[in-house]
Amino acid sequence: MAVRAVERWWRKTSTRRWRSRGRPVLALVVSGLLAVLSGLGSRHPGVAVLVIGPVLACTRLDARHTAAVAASSLLLALGAGAASGLMVTPGFAIEFLVLLVGGTLAVRDAARHTADAAALARATAVAQASQNAILRPMSVELGGIEVCARHRCAVQGASVCGDLYDVVHTPYGVRLLIGDVRGHDLDALRATTATIGAFKDLAYLTPGLADLATALDARLAPELEAEEFVTAVLAEFAPGEVRIVNCGHPAPVRAGKQIRLLEPLEPAPPLGLHPKPQLYRFYLTSGDRLLFYTDGLSEARDANGADFPLLERVGDALAALSPSDALDTLYAMVAAHTGRAPTDDIALALCRPTSVVAPAPAARPPNPAAHREP
Repeated sequence: MAVRAVERWWRKTSTRRWRSRGRPVLALVVSGLLAVLSGLGSRHPGVAVLVIGPVLACTRLDARHTAAVAASSLLLALGAGAASGLMVTPGFAIEFLVLLVGGTLAVRDAARHTADAAALARATAVAQASQNAILRPMSVELGGIEVCARHRCAVQGASVCGDLYDVVHTPYGVRLLIGDVRGHDLDALRATTATIGAFKDLAYLTPGLADLATALDARLAPELEAEEFVTAVLAEFAPGEVRIVNCGHPAPVRAGKQIRLLEPLEPAPPLGLHPKPQLYRFYLTSGDRLLFYTDGLSEARDANGADFPLLERVGDALAALSPSDALDTLYAMVAAHTGRAPTDDIALALCRPTSVVAPAPAARPPNPAAHREP
């Protein structure tokens, strides 16, 4: 609700700002016409053209400085009128009135612009704080799974990002969600909040991981706009294996004795587009690490347009003893590949089983549609 209120406020503020900008522009046009008409029959230029000063000032300066420019224009007009002996003429009075009204509107517009900018800064700070509370960096151990996750927003000036992640310890095992919402700023924050909230609600209540993805899609569909969707990977850890449902998201990487993508046989569309997800099961052995990520990592391009060689580099990065150091190393590798800071949002979640035993029989009837790694 708070996010929607900020959205409504921003749209209302934007409309009001454009209306207030229209008044000084109208004053500028009118004063320019009056100045031209006045100058047609006289050797002296019309003083109303001096309104250009405060009108231009209000686009960049605050109310106090705009008022100083407007006052200077008025004094200059009075001086020009006194020097030319035109102060008592009706034409000068009309132009001076236009200059006065135009300067007043410019000062008022500058004051509103300053207030709107301050209010936007406060709203942005609140949105950023909200995202930091939702997507807090984490380093925890739950149910025998060590999880380290973090995100970075790469869009300059964007208050929030579209990436998301969360992890919960449920009666069905440790479950992890990582996803990517289409878009940025308040729309992304709204969809991110809805996705994580739905995951927290449903992860404890839905036994099957594929059923969880279906329930998430049903919960999110009414919340998303017509062109919005959420790519996502759901993972569930069990003794000796990880179960994965992928809805249009980059496949996670398992790094250990071998490095491979844990890809689905049949890709499913993202959440919000009514996927029919399949469950896939992959073995875990001692020393394996699982990297979940968003496409800001796999699609980071260098100057020649080449994607980041994820499978070639991830083994070296994840060899670090500390998961936090491993993620820092991976970020540094991406920055070195692109030659600059990454230009897309990146969310990473690194998972490592602290103990691995042979897969145990499932506590519930296995999903007959599940695919197991050969």
